[in-house]
Amino acid sequence: MGKVWLDGELLNSDQAKISVFDHGLLYGDGCFEGIRVYNGRVFKLASHLERITQSAARIRLTPPYTTEEIVKAIRDTLAANEMTDAYIRLVYTRGVGTLGLHPFRCPSPSAFIITDTIELYPQELYDNGMEVIVSQRPRVPIACLDPATKSLNYLNNILAKIEAIDANVLEAIMLNTDGYVSECTGDNIFVVKDGRIATPPKQAGILHGITRKFVIDELAPTLEFSLEEKMLRPEEVLASDEVFLTGTAAEIIGVSKIDGRVIGSGGVGPVTRSLSAEFRKRVSDGAPED
Repeated sequence: MGKVWLDGELLNSDQAKISVFDHGLLYGDGCFEGIRVYNGRVFKLASHLERITQSAARIRLTPPYTTEEIVKAIRDTLAANEMTDAYIRLVYTRGVGTLGLHPFRCPSPSAFIITDTIELYPQELYDNGMEVIVSQRPRVPIACLDPATKSLNYLNNILAKIEAIDANVLEAIMLNTDGYVSECTGDNIFVVKDGRIATPPKQAGILHGITRKFVIDELAPTLEFSLEEKMLRPEEVLASDEVFLTGTAAEIIGVSKIDGRVIGSGGVGPVTRSLSAEFRKRVSDGAPED
């Protein structure tokens, strides 16, 4: 039986409980991070902890533990579960409160850490590319709920995910309310045209993805690929030579079809394969924890 860290204690997973009065459950009032571990090294740990700190600040939730305490708790939980390759879920909730919305009537925020494994997509999709759709449901506008805040309220994403599942695929591209490409339900999106890579900028209404940033700042420059952040219309994505998605759980995965329309050669393109191979090399050689 696995161990879960909950508010300073390592508990058996079946004993780790959150109150039904916790506002994280009642109202989605909290924030979280999904983090990967490769060969005992926590990939981009500092970046993930910086992002959850920013998310908490945006919703005016004071984390119940210091960054140093959370780092120790993550490593302790991995050790307790004897895991060197894992997926970590770190969650801050507003804590127990009243049945009203008032967030400041929750005196004690909670934190918990789960270490487990995750497989979003089968290997054949990494080998051959995955089919996706364009969701009819737009991304929540930045002015309403900034997607840069990785909150516990993912219902917008989930409803678009349901569209994808109903279409017999596993992912959907979400547009913003102006009709520009934003991101997918759980992944950032990139396109390749004539050897040049492009990805929607932050003002398109995206999560500031850690793997996305790794591709932009480190992988693409190493491989000498030209990359720009720019607003993209759906027709530009459909006319691209390659499309790929990035995310902590998904890593890097190519797209073969969108709404049944073949992208490029209909498989995983050479730019995507190069980036994926470089990503795998980096995390195998010693995943960066900065």
